[in-house]
Amino acid sequence: MRVTEIYSLDQSTKLELPLFSSRVPAGFPSPGDDYIDQTLDLNELVKHPSDTYLVKVEGDSMINAGIYDGDILVVDRAIEADNNKVVVANLDGELTVKRLSIKGTSVLLMPDNPKYDPIEIRPLSDFRIMGVVTFVIHRP
Repeated sequence: MRVTEIYSLDQSTKLELPLFSSRVPAGFPSPGDDYIDQTLDLNELVKHPSDTYLVKVEGDSMINAGIYDGDILVVDRAIEADNNKVVVANLDGELTVKRLSIKGTSVLLMPDNPKYDPIEIRPLSDFRIMGVVTFVIHRP
């Protein structure tokens, strides 16, 4: 899965949307109510605004993580890239989205699609973590 576009966040304006007090079941339907509990400013989902950016992705290597071709990812550079986190990484000049796997001194970039093989980070590779994926935005 490749990163095809990078966007910065504009937090100079608010985007407040209604947040209903009841949850919508994904199973059997239940009677809905029209009670708005509060509004949610989407900027509040971003913990580190100056360290957060958006990327658009291409490919299908992360479909089992719920990341699909054309999705937009919210990426935070301030979050530590721990084992098993989904990250945007720069490997030899190419940006990619994968799950980070750290086992001892071995570092792998793991796809979340069995069609693809893990990518081993070799000692002489030009490798940098560009941030941790915090949210995925895609059309239903």
